[in-house]
Amino acid sequence: MITLLSHIFIKDRTSYNDENVRRKYGILTGMVGIFLNLFLFATKFTAGIITSSISVTADAFNNLSDAGSSIITLLGFKLSGQKPDNEHPFGHGRIEYISGLFVSVIILIVAFELIKSGVIKIFKPEEVTANVFTFVFLVLSIIIKLYMFTYNIIISKKISSTSMKATAVDSISDTLATSVVLICYILQSAFGIKIDAYAGIGVGLFIAYAGIKTLSETVSPLLGQKPDPEFVKKIEEIVKSKECVIGIHDLIVHDYGPTRIFVSLHAEVPCDKDILYLHEIIDDIEGEIKKELKCEVSIHMDPVDTNDESLYEAKVMVTSILHKIDERLNLHDFRMVHGENHSNLIFDVVIPHKFKMSEKELYDEIQEKVHSKHKGYYCVINFDNDYTGITE
Repeated sequence: MITLLSHIFIKDRTSYNDENVRRKYGILTGMVGIFLNLFLFATKFTAGIITSSISVTADAFNNLSDAGSSIITLLGFKLSGQKPDNEHPFGHGRIEYISGLFVSVIILIVAFELIKSGVIKIFKPEEVTANVFTFVFLVLSIIIKLYMFTYNIIISKKISSTSMKATAVDSISDTLATSVVLICYILQSAFGIKIDAYAGIGVGLFIAYAGIKTLSETVSPLLGQKPDPEFVKKIEEIVKSKECVIGIHDLIVHDYGPTRIFVSLHAEVPCDKDILYLHEIIDDIEGEIKKELKCEVSIHMDPVDTNDESLYEAKVMVTSILHKIDERLNLHDFRMVHGENHSNLIFDVVIPHKFKMSEKELYDEIQEKVHSKHKGYYCVINFDNDYTGITE
């Protein structure tokens, strides 16, 4: 169904990074999800009323909440595609994350209601009436939910959508939940084993687990999660592929939603090269990153003296000291200022997350070890944070 509809409504179906294509896929899957979930709610609710089965009725309302989730996903894609404005110069892409957050909350609310209904049913049990149509509806529901999981997970990977991934997780959770309901319905109808209420509680607990998991996945980008290591690696490869770039540091990736990625970094370049030539190279790098990785990028040039032998030797010495303290420690912007009685080594140290030493303790240890190797060297250190998470 999705493939057929995409051929009708989406002309360029392979440009998954294109903002308009992403939005059309999101709206299309949202509309299909609304239709299928409303159909399942109507059939299972009718079956639940006829048979007096709390688990079947609860499963029906789970599908109704899924219809609401599909509406939120649809609106999320629609609103996230709005152009940047004065109030939101970076666009509205994070609305997609917010829609995924709402979906997760709805999943948790449904889980709570299922558990509550199951507990009530334990103390006030009702006889479940056997009905062949209920069996057919439950089997049909499992098939439909497996189909919904399949197309949501496939498209979510293609367009990198957290809200669609949350919908996919919800669909597979529904598949398992309905399977449990079906098994319990068969056992109670055929053998009189009354576990309908307990099945309702079990389904609720499983859905709660899925809701918590998807909630954490949608909250993380809103809080500011570390960038994809592969994305960082590609940026480094592009920048370092240029002969005049010695190294990079202070790489920061700002995520304002899918297709709304902004990158900033510092590129070390030889200080004896022509500034206009270097500026042209940096412009070319920015253009290449923007074209290949579909993001905005800003690069700051840091001049480095590559001809001072004493500077090079001092940098090697300090780097060795850092790696002996912790192999994750790195430095950049290394400079040397010579004086009459001593020389200052000026540099930045990148501290990884969960590093046990305080900045003062680390500073004192670096200074002590440097001074023990060369009494004429004094350190002036600025400490940076790692914004990529690659040192973990």
